[in-house]
Amino acid sequence: ETEPLTSKKDVSDCSKGEDCKENGLLVRNPKSGLRLVEDGNKVHPSQGDKGEAAQISNGYSGVQSSVPCNGEQQLMELEDRETWGKKIDFLLSVIGYAVDLGNVWRFPYICYQNGGGAFLIPYTIMAIFGGIPLFYMELALGQYHRNGCISIWRKICPIFKGIGFAICIIDLYVASYYNTIMAWAFYYLISSFTAELPWTSCTNPWNTGNCTNYFSKDNVSWSLHSTSPAEEFYTRQVLQVHRSNGLDDLGGISWQLTLCLLLIFTIVYFSIWKGVKTSGKVVWVTATFPYIILFILLVRGATLPGAWRGVLYYLKPDWQKLLATEVWVDAAAQIFFSLGPGFGVLLAYASYNKFHNNCYQDALVTSTVNCLTSFVSGFVIFTVLGYMAEMRNEDVSEVAKDTGPSLLFITYAEAIANMPASTFFAIIFFLMLLTLGLDSTFAGLEGVITGVLDEFPHVWGKRRELFVLGLTIICFLGSLATLTFGGAYVVKLFEEYATGPAVLTVVFLEAVAVSWFYGITQFCNDVKEMLGSAPGWYWRVCWVAISPLFLLFVTCSFLSNPPELRLFDYDYPYWTTVVGYCIGTSSIIFIPIYMVYRLVVTPGTLKERILKSITPETATEIPFGDIRMNAV
Repeated sequence: ETEPLTSKKDVSDCSKGEDCKENGLLVRNPKSGLRLVEDGNKVHPSQGDKGEAAQISNGYSGVQSSVPCNGEQQLMELEDRETWGKKIDFLLSVIGYAVDLGNVWRFPYICYQNGGGAFLIPYTIMAIFGGIPLFYMELALGQYHRNGCISIWRKICPIFKGIGFAICIIDLYVASYYNTIMAWAFYYLISSFTAELPWTSCTNPWNTGNCTNYFSKDNVSWSLHSTSPAEEFYTRQVLQVHRSNGLDDLGGISWQLTLCLLLIFTIVYFSIWKGVKTSGKVVWVTATFPYIILFILLVRGATLPGAWRGVLYYLKPDWQKLLATEVWVDAAAQIFFSLGPGFGVLLAYASYNKFHNNCYQDALVTSTVNCLTSFVSGFVIFTVLGYMAEMRNEDVSEVAKDTGPSLLFITYAEAIANMPASTFFAIIFFLMLLTLGLDSTFAGLEGVITGVLDEFPHVWGKRRELFVLGLTIICFLGSLATLTFGGAYVVKLFEEYATGPAVLTVVFLEAVAVSWFYGITQFCNDVKEMLGSAPGWYWRVCWVAISPLFLLFVTCSFLSNPPELRLFDYDYPYWTTVVGYCIGTSSIIFIPIYMVYRLVVTPGTLKERILKSITPETATEIPFGDIRMNAV
């Protein structure tokens, strides 16, 4: 990066009449070009500093100091922001964040449900015109302004600062249920260290009279009420949902899952407590290991009898489906939630990049890897489903009825249990699920950590380890409801309502604020300063019109057709829809609240208040020679 201004390299005596550019202050007015301001004994505070010249934005601390150069000059001593150890650390972190459990269970299911191979057409279109432009926009914003999701708005459009607070609440909601799914996977992993996997027989204490093992050598008859050993292990031993009557009677807390979750949060804490320098090394394992396992499982699945049936079912195109609106909605939602803008993670990760890092190339590489991973995961899943259909002598559609986590923890787990070397494949499969989830958790919490530390540097700037500890404890306590016997019902409710419409709303407002208030021309100039060339017309059109319309389309479709929730044999009561919308609204309500607060505390007439609230108020530092200068 750069060396502090107080280093010997930067301090030099200047001959009379010679410009001391390394001791100057580079100021950029939004409506003018760059100019070098040098004034003997003054520090020129940027707009909005209110005279506090020592206040430095985007993670830098400022201390006034003086350097001799034909008289005293007041300078800012800049403390460099932490950066990634290597470029590959950043790429692996972003890939690890984008590629998560949803790539393994959600994409394959949505693909075959919406026309198989034909679904790839709307999926690709939505990625090109919606997902990737938004992904690129967040990386560019984070890298240029070098701030987290809260304080970055001082440099873009202050009245939208509530977006940052909303993002932090959404991330906490995700942490409260997403890690519970990893606790289930961890329970399976521990249970896999046996010669015979416990979900292969009906002779266990948790089994019922309906348990039917159709993989046994004896002739068995499968009735309407029959359940598989894998299903009973998942529902009666791991989740224990039979001990709960639903959301109005969750039952007690499972101590086994509580211990699993406690261990997961311990791993998470010691992976991220020191910042991106440590988490950037951990992702070398958590981001690459899943690809090794996916390749092994793909090869194994392709050699199973009946695998071709699953692949055919996965990719056989149904062109009529393309005429259905819901197929395009599903494609848009899948690419959006797969790439993951709106969670503050891309802003946080990119803020630790070097200023001239090629974030355009990063956006294309990581989004392409993410989409290809989803596609390949479909083969991993459906080769095994074809094998299951062959063994059951049923159609693949009957085997593939399980969705979401059940697809992994029941259907896929059962298939693994009946393969040769089942213990080995079970261990590596659930290890893969754990690593897929861990780096996504690292990323989600880093979005909150960077946002809060950048907003309150004087409080938490030197206490990162303590803040991260407090945050993980809060997330663990917030997860207790999902660890109850009815916790699976809570997980489903949060998964559908806490993130979906809220994140879509956040990113829609973010795109509008950047394109229409901050200005697409200004944003493109920022990108040009970093990369040397401005984005072309395609990116401009997407950011200004297509991407916001894309988000509005998905949001309206979701709100007009709220999901009817059902899990196992439990139909969610009607009041859960109201509860779900309240959960989703509880995060985005911070956006209008902050807008009102901002207008109230800003002095002047209403017009003056509005103009001040939509005008960037804080300097953004950009490289100038060997030092960083302030650009407003």
